[in-house]
Amino acid sequence: MSYQLNKKLVDLVPYEPISGTYKIRLDANECPVDLPEEIKRQIKAAVDEMPFNRYPDPLASGVIKAFADFYSLDPALVTAGNGSDELICLIESAFLEKNDKMLVVSPDFSMYSFYSSICEVQCESFIKNDSLDIDVDALIDKVNRDNIKLLIFSNPCNPTGRGISADDARRLVTNVNSLVVLDEAYMDFWNQTLLDEVENYSNLIILRTASKAVGSAALRLGFAVADKTISSAIKAVKSPYNVNSFSQAAGEIIYKNKEYLKNRQKAIVLSREKLYNGLADISKRVPDFKPIESVANFVFVKTPDSAKIWNYLKEQSIVVRLMGEYLRITAGTDFEVDEALKAINQFYQR
Repeated sequence: MSYQLNKKLVDLVPYEPISGTYKIRLDANECPVDLPEEIKRQIKAAVDEMPFNRYPDPLASGVIKAFADFYSLDPALVTAGNGSDELICLIESAFLEKNDKMLVVSPDFSMYSFYSSICEVQCESFIKNDSLDIDVDALIDKVNRDNIKLLIFSNPCNPTGRGISADDARRLVTNVNSLVVLDEAYMDFWNQTLLDEVENYSNLIILRTASKAVGSAALRLGFAVADKTISSAIKAVKSPYNVNSFSQAAGEIIYKNKEYLKNRQKAIVLSREKLYNGLADISKRVPDFKPIESVANFVFVKTPDSAKIWNYLKEQSIVVRLMGEYLRITAGTDFEVDEALKAINQFYQR
């Protein structure tokens, strides 16, 4: 007899990002520049001292302390993960039981609902309004009315670049009966975080990542921040050595370079504004080309020409993210932004 995959696995296909070599990559919301040589030198020195025959620190104490210090947090409130993806899957599988109901918003990061199917929980979706914003009062009503056990969404949102204010997030957390997970992967580019008050709430987890503003996507390093009760639970259910020694050592060094990180965050915000303004100029000449004002490190554009523009850019060795009738364009370097804007202008001038 042959083994048969179960129902939740049989139709799954692996995620396949755009492959190949391109002059400009603006498709993954990565930081546009690599680490400077001085920080790389510090990392190399740490690697030289690393005992490769030993398991990593199970508590990731050094990188958690550096992360907590960067954001002025109590390290006891922080758990490190192998990227935010590991933490999302861990939270859904540990804090929910079979057939519990969780809620995502739409559109949003697709992996939230993907992991729910693996965890065998019911996942419902709350649809944003026509402006791609969240009606917070309606969301509160939905959570409480439908006995939702876990609500998760990105703030600012991937892929829209929109966000809810700290006041609205605070109102949401204090008026629902569920666990709320705010994925703040892009909050380094905005100023509406609840990170500094997370200990005030018994039902809040905030996720942060080193893959965006921190410019370290290669490390696969994420963090969950919550009160001590929830943090202890996350630490209890995670695997003992989930963050490898290299990522811990490199992450600790990177987060200690505070001035560099803060200056780079500011530079990326300026790049995003340059990108948005350039796209807005195009919209003045092309009425159905509609960029959405963003508080993240990318701009979401609605256009019936999305697939044609995506293909045209790819022919110019520029890749962005195609999402139905939308394009999501990462804010790159000044050169990359200029080249992308020039290519889109050329598309409409043909």
